[in-house]
This record gives sequence, C-alpha cells and structure tokens, in this order.
Amino acid sequence: MKRHTSSLLAVFVCAQALAASSGPFDWPQWQGPHRDAISQETGLLKEWPKDGPPLAWKATSLGGGDSAPAVAAGRIYGMGTRDGNEVVWALSEADGKELWITALAPLFPQGMPQSKEGPGCTPTVDGDRLYALTMGGTLACLQVADGKVRWQLNLVTDFGGVVPTWSYRESPLVDGNKLICTPGGPEALLVALDKLTGKTLWKSSLPGAAPAGTAAPAAPPGGAAGGAAGVGGQGGPGRRGPGGGPGGFGGPRSGAAYSSVIAIDFEGQRQYVQLTADALIGVAADDGRFLWRYDRPANRMGINCSTPLHHEGTVFAASAYGAGGGLVKLTKSAEGGIEAKEVWFSRNMENHHGGVVLVDGALYGSNGGNAGGYLACLDFQTGEVLWNERDPDKRRVSKGSVSVADGRLYYRTESGTMLLIEPNRKEYVERGRFEQPDRSRSPAWAHPVIANGKLYLRDQDLLLCYDVKAR
Repeated sequence: MKRHTSSLLAVFVCAQALAASSGPFDWPQWQGPHRDAISQETGLLKEWPKDGPPLAWKATSLGGGDSAPAVAAGRIYGMGTRDGNEVVWALSEADGKELWITALAPLFPQGMPQSKEGPGCTPTVDGDRLYALTMGGTLACLQVADGKVRWQLNLVTDFGGVVPTWSYRESPLVDGNKLICTPGGPEALLVALDKLTGKTLWKSSLPGAAPAGTAAPAAPPGGAAGGAAGVGGQGGPGRRGPGGGPGGFGGPRSGAAYSSVIAIDFEGQRQYVQLTADALIGVAADDGRFLWRYDRPANRMGINCSTPLHHEGTVFAASAYGAGGGLVKLTKSAEGGIEAKEVWFSRNMENHHGGVVLVDGALYGSNGGNAGGYLACLDFQTGEVLWNERDPDKRRVSKGSVSVADGRLYYRTESGTMLLIEPNRKEYVERGRFEQPDRSRSPAWAHPVIANGKLYLRDQDLLLCYDVKAR
C-alpha cells in the first residue's frame, strides 16, 4: 500500500509539473515574456505555403498607431487613437472581436511627420492589470477585465519629465512589485512605482545630466522613422539633437529616448538597463542608484529606439544615425562598483528601431536608418559580419523588425513583406514570405508578435491574425 501511494504521488507530481510547463505561450508585453523578442513555443510551421500561412481573422477600426499587441489569457491588448483620444483596446484572442475600449488622454499633438498616427507603447499585462503609456506621458493602470482605470499619473507633471521630440514611445516594465519607466527629466530620468498604487518608490538621475530647460540646436533635415517602440529623441550634454518639447525642435532636452527598460541580474544584484538619449545605462533595482554607462551605442541625435539585449553578463545596444552597435561586458571593479568594458563596437549593426535577436551565438537585425537598410547577421562574441543583405542588386531582405519562435526568425520589412527565415551563421535561408493585404500607406513599424500558434501583424487601424501552427 505504501509503495502504491508513493507511485500515485510521483504520478501526481509529474502531472503537476507537466501542467505548469505546458501553459499558453502568451506574449504579455513588449518583445514577449522576457523582453528578448523570443517565444519558447514549439510546433509551428517550419515553412510557409507559397501565399503564406492562412489568415484566421482580422480586426479593423483599431485607430492609428504603431503599438504592437500584447497577448495574455485569451485577450489581445493594444493602443490607438479614436475620436481625438489615445485609447487602450482589448480584443478576443479567439476571433478579434472588441471587448472594451478605454480613453486615457486627448491625442498628443505631434510636431514631426513620422509615426504621428498614434501611440507606440505595447501595453504590459500583469495578472489582472495592465499598464499603458500615452504619447504625452499619461501612465495608467487598468483592469484587464473591463478596462477600468485603477490609477493614473503623468510623467511630465508628476516627475518633471520632458517629452521627447517624437513623444513617449516606451512600454513600461513590470518587475515584481515595481513598475519602471523613463520620464527623462533632470531629477527623474527613470522612476520606479508601486505597480498597485502608482506610489513613487524611487527616482534615478544620470550623473552630469543637463540642467532643466536646456535647449538643443536643431537637427539636420530628414527626420526619423518610428517603430513599435517609437522614434525620435534628443541629445544630451555635449550632443547635438532635436529638442524634446511637444513643438518639435529647439525645446528642452529630454533624457528619454524611445527604448524600453529591461531587468537583468549580475553578480547577485538586480538592475535595470535602459538606452537613454545619451547612453546605455544600468541602475540598481532596489533604489535606482546609478551603476554604469556606455555611450557609443547612443547616437548624437538621441534617437535611440531599440531595446538592449542581455546575455550572460554582457549587454548589447545599438542605434542608427551614424552610430552602430556595441557589446559591453559587465565586471566588478576593485572598489565594488560595476564597470562596463567594451568588447566590440561595429557600424555594421546600426539598428534603427526594428530590434535585434540572439540565436545560437548569432545576432540578427537590420542595419540602416532613414535611407533604408538590410538584414545582417553578426557573431555575438566578436562583432564579425557573418553575412548580410547589403548588395542592393541582390538584396532579398530590406530593413525591418524581427522576432523569434520555434527555430525561425519572423521578419517584417517596413514595406509590409513578411518573411520566415531559418537562422544560419553561414548564409541567408528563407523558408517563406507573403505580402500583407490591406496595407496602409504608413511604414510597417509594429513588430511581429507570435503567441499560441498565431502570428499578429498590426498595421495602424488593422490587426491581422495568421495561423502558423503546424498540423
């Protein structure tokens, strides 16, 4: 009897472990569960039919914006503009039908033509709540059940934040009981809030930040393109760049760019890493104290959009506008502090806002800015170019955004072409492509999202859902 009971207990434990590991493969925040643009889902199509995977459903009338969707617990969340307001919407994951919509703030005026259609924040879902940030800095906590606002504040009026030229585009980070975001003010570059109440836990500033109200000279013509994380920005001390005010150039400087914070652990310490207008920085999670900085990936314009990438004590960040990408290794100094030592820097990965992914030691992402660009593959440890699509006469893959699921790159070009690519250190290997129907006239800047056997493509007013599950 005792042996039988032990056997039943073992079966029960194994069943519980299996249940815990076989939950839905949601995409509950910007760049997925771990903010690295990688899904752990398997059982997806390894190749696509000639015309692409089947379309499951499409949702319309979402309102403008480059906000990529978040998918959690049977629902899809995003942001848009409707009736003169910036809104958060919720759809059914099953069929795309709208469940609720909540207006957060009047539409924030845009002084620049790029990404002016609407917000770029991907809502962050955490249990029964979600968090969203408008272009003008309204930060709100909503109930996922019905969209009711639990608390709301503003990064400018409550923290002295400065709106970047292309407005706020960040997706807030939830880490434990904290909500982290980037007001970009002289005394509150980053802030940590109690996620349940909105109460300030700490404010973090960058040593040597420019005084409040400091103006910046105008930028060269050409502007900037926006992405799911947004674009725009503004130079910091010693940099030239567009001003951060809502009127466009010449306003007060913003320390915020358009990237989103990630959380990492190093030498037993939790820290938050952000690509600001001036530098890639790390701050302590417990009190926001400044830990380290690395300037080279931040371009002189402060138009720094892509999310940093952390891997085994190293951090990679990149931007366009003549900058590039750099990898730093974090080390403890003799005094007990943290130093960021450059491993390599390369102008062969001037990633504008399409993001980068790391697969089997290879770094994939777009190299290029306003003038376009192409897909490139670099060795993560050395920065060596393994291959790229640079040749304009033979180019198969132009500039775009990238995510990963089940051993495949999901790559969306700015023109709207969707590609399935097999990661390969030696050469470009394509496993499918299709042209998105019902394309708007705006660049396709919302990143592709893969969740629970579906591929989601946001194009302003439209959300397309494709079935990519293998049968």
